Amino acid sequence: MSVNVGIDAIRFYTSNYFIDLRTLAAVRGVDPDKYMLGIGQDKMAIPPPDEDIVTMGASAAKSIIDRDGKDRIELLLFATESGIDQSKAGGVFAHGMLGLPARCRTVELKEACYGGTAALQLACAAVARNPSIRALVIATDVARYELASPGEPTQGCGAVAMLVTANPRVLAIEPEHGLFTSDVMDFWRPNYRDQALVDGKYSTRVYLQALQECWKQYREQSGRGYGDIHRFCYHLPFTRMAEKAHERLAKDSGIDLTDEQLDQQVGPSLAYNRITGNSYAASLYVGLACLLDTESEDLAGKRIGLFSYGSGCVGEYFSGLVQPGYRERLFTHEHRAMLENRTELSYRQYEDIYNLPFPTDGGTHTFSRYRTGPYRLAGVKEHKRLYETVS
Repeated sequence: MSVNVGIDAIRFYTSNYFIDLRTLAAVRGVDPDKYMLGIGQDKMAIPPPDEDIVTMGASAAKSIIDRDGKDRIELLLFATESGIDQSKAGGVFAHGMLGLPARCRTVELKEACYGGTAALQLACAAVARNPSIRALVIATDVARYELASPGEPTQGCGAVAMLVTANPRVLAIEPEHGLFTSDVMDFWRPNYRDQALVDGKYSTRVYLQALQECWKQYREQSGRGYGDIHRFCYHLPFTRMAEKAHERLAKDSGIDLTDEQLDQQVGPSLAYNRITGNSYAASLYVGLACLLDTESEDLAGKRIGLFSYGSGCVGEYFSGLVQPGYRERLFTHEHRAMLENRTELSYRQYEDIYNLPFPTDGGTHTFSRYRTGPYRLAGVKEHKRLYETVS
């Protein structure tokens, strides 16, 4: 007898600092509407020097662990394309911070922005094999491009933690899916570069091609169509991309989509991304958390469609059923408080943080304290990152 598996808890975290894109537009000498309407972004989150993918990921997970405990967590999957070590998984640092059981598989996964979905699906498979265990998925990233480059206004950062269990109380992941892999160079970041390289127009075309192929396979495997899905979530490099993707999906499905329908079906998933920016592997799930937090309609029993895309490229379309009582499991108030209490940066502060080099000489370096979550990167000594809990 098969058992339902999926997301039992979901928590989002982002930096306490941001820059308003109107500020950036003024410095770059462009119309703010290029950012706010053209790509659909208002602000972008900026991680301070003592915040990284590990502290963000652990901060996202801590609320879940504090509420639901750490017992029976036998798998920690840490998804990122902003890796901090060529050997040690960032998840092992997070495992220690969170005090998880020693009896736990912990690995890091990478495939651009698809990594979070790979982690979620692998976690579901592990729990389906042994329904007595729980798995923790952490997707965390910092999106970084060169100053004054076309990608600059799509920067951002964030993390999402998801507890995966049998009989989940938020979203039961359905087994049907559509997959697509193609060896392309639309976005990449060599080991010797801090900033990503991207062919924006080409990447948009590949994103939409992957969506079409994944949707076709999902429909063939599930027998479902556009009308069987109540709300839609997409990978969010910027919010306008999700709208373009949904317009394409509707057109391919023979739907004459109105602006009102677009806003109803996709809009509730976009608000968090619009004020935090791209978080790569976490971005689809930032959208999911936003949808669950902000949709006024009770979604219990409704199907949500999810499209995950990672440049290079891998795509997947899948779906899940929202569970009765899901609102009791959300962290809506924490998310709102976090976003409402952030500190705005001036352009000079943003640029100073951007240009601050990370020490690579193996010496002892102590980092100044900024506003972070419950964990921070305190410094580096002998090439070792030193983390601490914030009192």
